[in-house]
Amino acid sequence: MGNPWKKSSEDFPPGPRPLPVVGNLHIMDLKKPYQTMLELSKQYGPVFKIQLGAQKIVVLTGYETIKEALVNKADVFAERARVPIFEEFSRGFGVAFSHGENWRVMRRFMLTTLRDYGMGKRSMESRIAEECSFLVKKFNSYKGKPFEFRGIVTTAVANIIVSVLLGKRYDYEDPRFIKLLSLATENARLLGSPSVQLCNMFPMLGFLFGAHKKALMNRRELNAFVTENFIQCLNNLDENDTRNFIDSYLVQQRQERKIQNNGYFNHKNLEESVTNLFIAGVETVSTTLFWALTLMMKYPLIQKKVQDEIINVVGYAQLRAEHRTKMPYTDAVVHEVQRYADVVPLNLPHETTVDVNFKGYFIPKGIQVIPLLTSVLHDESQWERPHDFYPEHFLNTEGKFVKREAFMPFSAGRRVCPGETLAKTEIFMFFTSLLQRFTFQPAPGLSKEDLDMTRAVGFTTPPKTYMLCAVPCF
Repeated sequence: MGNPWKKSSEDFPPGPRPLPVVGNLHIMDLKKPYQTMLELSKQYGPVFKIQLGAQKIVVLTGYETIKEALVNKADVFAERARVPIFEEFSRGFGVAFSHGENWRVMRRFMLTTLRDYGMGKRSMESRIAEECSFLVKKFNSYKGKPFEFRGIVTTAVANIIVSVLLGKRYDYEDPRFIKLLSLATENARLLGSPSVQLCNMFPMLGFLFGAHKKALMNRRELNAFVTENFIQCLNNLDENDTRNFIDSYLVQQRQERKIQNNGYFNHKNLEESVTNLFIAGVETVSTTLFWALTLMMKYPLIQKKVQDEIINVVGYAQLRAEHRTKMPYTDAVVHEVQRYADVVPLNLPHETTVDVNFKGYFIPKGIQVIPLLTSVLHDESQWERPHDFYPEHFLNTEGKFVKREAFMPFSAGRRVCPGETLAKTEIFMFFTSLLQRFTFQPAPGLSKEDLDMTRAVGFTTPPKTYMLCAVPCF
C-alpha cells in the first residue's frame, strides 16, 4: 500500500514526534484524550497529526476549521473511520459505524422512517408529553426527599426511542428494561475508558483487556434483546399497517427481496440500525438531562428565571414544542446546557474519502480524522465566556433568542446525528415539564458550592452523580 504520507513531509500537518511502537501514546491523557488534543492544538494549530500505536490521526479543532471540513468539504470527510472496537461491534452494518453505500442506504431509510413515525411532528410531541407526565408522577412520588434520578430519567428517555422502534413503552420498574439500559450506559463508559482505547491502538492485545471483553459481552446481550423483539414484530407483521420502525424495515426487506436477492435490507443491518438508534437515542439525551438538572441545582437563580418564564407563558398547562419560541430565556438555557455539557467531546471519528489539500496541508485518503467537537463548543473566538455556564450566549441585548453558528453538539455535515430533531424536542420538553412542576435542590448536607462540575470518563461525559430533591412548586 505504500506510505500514505508519501508527499514531502512539509505538506502534511505538524504534530508531536512519535516514539517507536507507541507513537504519541506517552503524552496522551487516556481518561480525557480530548483535553490533550486541545493542548496540542495550542502548540500546533487547528490542524495537526498525532500517532497512537501505528495509527496516524489528523485532529481538527475550532469552529472555522471543523465547519470547513464537515460542511464545506462534506464529501471529502464523510467516511467513518475503521476503529477496531466499533468494527467488532457493527461488522460494517447499521448507520453509525458503517461505510460507503451501506451507510447511504441505511441512513436514508432511517431518516425517512423516523419522519414517518413523527420526528418533528405533533404525534411525536404527544408521545413525549405523555412520557413527561409519567416522569413527573414518578418524581412526585419521592415527596421532596432525596433520590437517585438518573435511572428514572434514562428510562423515560429510552421509552421515546422504544416507542418508535417497537411501538410500546416500558414501566420504570421493568427489571429487563433496567438491565438493558444499564448495559448501554456501561458501554458508553467502557468505550471511553483507557483500556478500550489501548485496545483500539493495539488490537492484537485485545485479549489482555477485561473492559474490551465486557463491552463485547454487553453488546451481544443488547443485540439479543433486539433480535428477540424483532421476531415478535416479524410474527405480527401486517404490510398494510406498519406500526413501528422494525415493521417498516421488514416491509422494505420483503419488497427488496422481490427485486434482488442480496440487498441491504438484511437481518444484520436491522439489528445494528436498531441498536444504533437505541443507544444514540438514549445516551446523549439522558446525559444532557443529567447536566441540565445538576446545573439547575448549581445555579438556583437561573432555575428560578426559567420557572418564572414557563409559568408566565403556559402556567401549569401541557407544554408543547411550539412554546419554545415564546420562551427565549428557557430556550437559551437549554442550548447553553448542551453547549456547556458537551456530551460527546471527541465526536465520532471520520475518515477521508480522497486525498485532499486542506488548510495548506496534504491529508491522504483513508486517514482517520477527529473533528474535535469540544473545541467548537468552547471556541474562544466564538463564545464570550466559553468555559462558564452562561445562557446569555444565546440571547441578544433585548433578551431575544439568538442562533449561534458554532452550536453543533450533534456534529455537522453528512454524518450529523440523524435523530437531532427528535433529541432537541425531547430535551426541551423533558426539561421544561420538570421545571414547571419542581424546584431542584441538592440533598441535605450538600450546598450548591459542593457540586463539582468535573465530567466523568467515558465516550459520553456525564456530570458526577448527586442525589437530588425535587421539591414540588405547588
